[in-house]
Parts: sequence; C-alpha cells; structure tokens
Amino acid sequence: MSLVIEDSRVTHLDPSDGQLLDLVAAGDHGAFAALAERHRDLVRRQTQRIVRDDAAAEDLVQETLLRVWLRAGQWNGDGSATAWILRIATNLALNHLRSRQRHPEALLPEPVGEDEECDFGPSADDELLRAERSAVLRRLVDALPEEKREVMRLVYDAGLEVQDAADALGIPEGTAKSRLHHARKRVARDWEELMDG
Repeated sequence: MSLVIEDSRVTHLDPSDGQLLDLVAAGDHGAFAALAERHRDLVRRQTQRIVRDDAAAEDLVQETLLRVWLRAGQWNGDGSATAWILRIATNLALNHLRSRQRHPEALLPEPVGEDEECDFGPSADDELLRAERSAVLRRLVDALPEEKREVMRLVYDAGLEVQDAADALGIPEGTAKSRLHHARKRVARDWEELMDG
C-alpha cells in the first residue's frame, strides 16, 4: 500500500514502521493512523490466538494501539517495529489470561432456565482434583525464570507455535525452543518431586 503522510516529516511513499513510530513519538496523528491501519489485523490475529475470545481480542487491539501511541518513544530501534508492537499485544493478552485465572467467576456460564436441559459433566470430586492439579502446575510454571515462563505460557496457554511465540517475544526460534525444553524439564522434575514427596 502506498500512502503519503501529509502532516509529517516523511515525504516519500511507504514509510517504514520505524519511521512511522518516530513520528508517532513526536505526536504525529497521521503517522499513527497509518501505523494502526498497517498492523491492526496482525495484532487482532495475535491476540485472538492467545485469548480465544473475539470480544476480548478486539478490546486488546484497541489497548495495544493506545499503548503504541502513548509509548512510541520507548521503541529504541532494536529489532523490528512489528515485533515490538506484537510484544505489547502479547503482554496485554497474557495479562488478560492471568486476570481471568485470578477471577474465574467471570468465566462461569449463565444460569440455566427452567425449560433448558442441564449437563452436569464431571463429578465434583473430579473437578476438585483437576483444579488442585491445575493450581499446582500453575505454581510450578510461575516459579520458572521469566524468560522460560513466558515461552511456556505462549505455547501451552495461548496455543502458539514455537516460531510464533519466538516472534512475539522478539527472540530467535532456537532460543525459544531451548527455553521451552528447559522449562518443561524443570516443571516435570518439580512435579515428580511433589508427587513422590
């Protein structure tokens, strides 16, 4: 797409993301509109893959773009601007997931009406056991070093492929694979110790 940003210092067609971010940092609304248009769909796909909720993903797109507008001056030119924007989106989406885990009552289904059938699913004991194991596993993952924890959450909680997780974090795929391998190994070892103890 070719565009001319008339109210900015860029005078050529198709300015780079980095040029647009520099202009956004200076308060250029035209540059922000161009950057938002260029990245909106990519950010939506990224947040949707993580949260798996259309409404939440759309809210996260808006929040990501707001952060880009407010924090464009924090981009230092290291790595691609796209990776920087996707890291913002990924962090916001992961925070959204954490918030849902802390407030599970928000995920409860609506009450069933008198005329509707109700499937009670697994027994209360099964659900309690599953919840306890899930809480233990969450604590083990939370105890990981941050760089390993984030890769693990992107791959397992958000369901991203390793390459997509690496892109979202702005690291090489090999680094993401290594962090994931060591994270799984440590969680498995800690799980065994807990179960044996």
